[in-house]
Amino acid sequence: MSSPSQAPGSKDSSIVRPGSLLAILGGGQLGRMMAMAARTMGYRVRVMDPEPACPASFVVDETIAGRWDDVDAARQLATGVDSVTLEIEQIGVNALAEVARLAPLRPGVEPIRVIQDKTLQKTWLAENRFPVGPFRVVRSEAELRDAVPALGGNVFLKIGRGGYDGRGQARIGCESPPTEEAIAAAWASLGSRPSIAEKALDLDCEISVMAARNPAGEIRTYPAARNHHENQVLAWSALPAGVPTNLEARAEELAAAMIAKLGIEGLLCIEFFVTRQGELFVNELAPRPHNSYHQSERGCATSQFEQAVRAACNLPLGSTELMTPCAIANLLGDLWLNGEPDFPAALAVPGVRLHLYEKQTPRAGRKMGHLSSIGATAEEALERVLEAKRRL
Repeated sequence: MSSPSQAPGSKDSSIVRPGSLLAILGGGQLGRMMAMAARTMGYRVRVMDPEPACPASFVVDETIAGRWDDVDAARQLATGVDSVTLEIEQIGVNALAEVARLAPLRPGVEPIRVIQDKTLQKTWLAENRFPVGPFRVVRSEAELRDAVPALGGNVFLKIGRGGYDGRGQARIGCESPPTEEAIAAAWASLGSRPSIAEKALDLDCEISVMAARNPAGEIRTYPAARNHHENQVLAWSALPAGVPTNLEARAEELAAAMIAKLGIEGLLCIEFFVTRQGELFVNELAPRPHNSYHQSERGCATSQFEQAVRAACNLPLGSTELMTPCAIANLLGDLWLNGEPDFPAALAVPGVRLHLYEKQTPRAGRKMGHLSSIGATAEEALERVLEAKRRL
């Protein structure tokens, strides 16, 4: 899906041409893969990250060490660069504002302010009439006690700021009726901070759709990916999702509408819930490359990482056509706890590639890399990548 953009070859001064200096807020695996795509296109790259030896540091021209709310480090990052993008939304608003004062910040300050706090994000979605499941913003234990029965007694509690990969979540009323003690324990486990209480839905599957928008106003959406989580962390993802055609079209339509409404210049990944009744609800938004589209590097005409660079530099967006079915499986630090995984055995599976992030310390639950594969069908690609993972 796309909308008109400036003609290729335009002399528009807002275009950041190859050879320019691109900055990335965040140097984790997403920043690393964006930087690799940018280097392929001829850009120089600078990143800012709390860890000097972050995954991106090994492939960029310069790494600036700084916390996500470090305004001085943000100023250093943005000084003299031609465009700035990000790989993580948890950047302090003051730091974002300082970056935007010095260089084009894509996706922009206001969209990040809204998305980085789930209480604001979910409220924004509801106010703009995007489909969301029943929820309540809760700012106290008393409000949570009122919300649980109002939402049917089976609730997911998600912290407003800072939670990801299953962190900052609690389940209430899943295995037994929600008692006052269980509610109090859930509230305390999230640090007694503002959160979202969401009604547990009767799910058929979870999908995501990646949208891209450049400053010229061109929008493109990727085909939906099917996602599978284990312990609330993405375990694998496959393209295409295999959902009904009308649901796929609706999800892409919603993704295009959301990225336009937010005014994002960059990427926006929308995670959707699909219920057994065939309903489509927005779960969460991520204004950056997303784990569920790592396989776009294998199966799509333009990877999400190259697309992020194109959007940040106001270049024409690349085709999002799915050229071949593809899948990924995450590799968590648990695999290293009993010694080095057997990578040669995994790579003996046809069509499989290994992607490691150069993280120095494996930890249980930490994303260390992923396996990717292609196949004649999404099912074949997924089976290949899961077989490779089993061989590890």
